[in-house]
Amino acid sequence: MWNAAVAGTDFYHIINWFFIYSFLGWVWESAYVSIKENRLVNRGFVTGPLCTIYGCGAVAVYLILRPVSENLLLLFLGGIAVPTILEYLTAVLMEYIFHTSWWDYSKNKFNFQGRICLGASLGWGVFTVILFYVLQPFVEWIVSLYPEAVGRVMVCIAGALYLVDFGISFANAMQIGRKLRGMDEVMDEVYEYVQSTRLYESVEELRGRLASYRLSEYGMELKNRLENRVNAVIAFASELTPEERKSRQEAWKAQIEERILSVQKRYEQLKGHGNIFIRRAMNAYPNMKSRAQALKERTARRLDKKSKKQ
Repeated sequence: MWNAAVAGTDFYHIINWFFIYSFLGWVWESAYVSIKENRLVNRGFVTGPLCTIYGCGAVAVYLILRPVSENLLLLFLGGIAVPTILEYLTAVLMEYIFHTSWWDYSKNKFNFQGRICLGASLGWGVFTVILFYVLQPFVEWIVSLYPEAVGRVMVCIAGALYLVDFGISFANAMQIGRKLRGMDEVMDEVYEYVQSTRLYESVEELRGRLASYRLSEYGMELKNRLENRVNAVIAFASELTPEERKSRQEAWKAQIEERILSVQKRYEQLKGHGNIFIRRAMNAYPNMKSRAQALKERTARRLDKKSKKQ
């Protein structure tokens, strides 16, 4: 098994490189996010000090692009393409399996579906050049420091611990998907009440807002509920004098604000509920959202772009 070769490299070295790159990726990712967030963050899918996507990505990029390593331009372009494809496929796969979007580039320019973006892809290209000329010689030097017999034992121990950690993280990631869907339902309820409060201003504005809403992005059930409420408010407001309307609006706002606080409290309880592994993952990926919410936001962005072009 140890001597089995992939792209001219034996399995022993591949698996050693994987663990070293996963650890280096965890150090980089955790340090970068901790500085950015101004708090300690244990980044990565698993709980231990490993970022699997960095280990898999670095080894895959090295094995695939090694034939063009002498050509700096091809290496850079390949370093853009290969990691970007891996990142996109990982995002799609994780969304499909866990019904959860773990990262989101939607706020970055030139992004695609929020899963990849030009800035990150260019960064991967630079990282690939650094990998070949700096990191790979360093990683190979580390592996050469210990005998192969010792390396095999260390890899077996690390592999066993990693599989246990991965199994626990996988099970918890499935729970996170269900948890986020519950949080979405709460936020939809908040949205409905907030919109009801904001809409209760004037008959003319109500009609204008109803005509301009792109409610399809929120699903048919919520769309129908909102439309029915808006129409009821329009009919009711038409029968009131401005003074009566203002008085009832203030009373309604107070009632709805109380309801919103109650719903938001339930949201925070859902957010904080779960074992230490779930809380660790949600703390490490604060922009994590359900797959349904991610799809909803992508639809909204497409509609916005379409309306701007028109």
